[in-house]
Amino acid sequence: MSEDKSNENKMKDIVTEQKPDDNMGLNVSGHILIRDKESGEELVNKRNAIHYGNMAYIVAHALRGYKQDNSGNRNTAHIHYMAFGNGATSVDTAGRVAYKTPRVTEGYEAGANLYSRTYWKVVSDSSDNSDSANNNMTVVQGTSYTDIKVTCTLNYGEPSDQDVFDSSTTNEGDYIFDELALFTYPDDPTAGTPEAVINSSKMLTHVIFHPVQKSANRIIEIIYTIRVQLS
Repeated sequence: MSEDKSNENKMKDIVTEQKPDDNMGLNVSGHILIRDKESGEELVNKRNAIHYGNMAYIVAHALRGYKQDNSGNRNTAHIHYMAFGNGATSVDTAGRVAYKTPRVTEGYEAGANLYSRTYWKVVSDSSDNSDSANNNMTVVQGTSYTDIKVTCTLNYGEPSDQDVFDSSTTNEGDYIFDELALFTYPDDPTAGTPEAVINSSKMLTHVIFHPVQKSANRIIEIIYTIRVQLS
């Protein structure tokens, strides 16, 4: 082998060795705290499940950036709703609570939903949010991570057809919540009914917990933290 050819091969080896590692891990985790806002009593304090397929889809679209067409449509790749449900637990004759499995997968699912979604509120900074002081999102920068802190408040009069007191002895009832999720901005904000609009959103997380009744005698505050880390 000629000296020039040998030097050329050496240069190829150096270039190969110096090639950067292009693989990056994205870790997303979540935690919820549900409490009585006035007394401070903690009702739920636990981690949640991430819908990895939908989260990856939304992250990719978020990196794509803001886009608006002639019809005024906007990029939907952000958290918009906090939704509540009552279909994730059951109680046997001995009073034991059985918990279903969170409805998350590694694949994209446009129709992913709670077991029984019964109520939802807007938490994003948009004109749909009628009480941004108590329903909002903030970004908290850490040393090696970034948190999205989502706060949602169910006031005395919310929902409007709730029970007067939190005295139910069963886990049945639309507002005896046992599951919760974050949803994106809807793909079709003009779909018609509020149910049709949120149905065009993507579910990003799902957490199942011991039933908590929302009634007119208390304010419930939910603090939902999504932590994003790269590795």
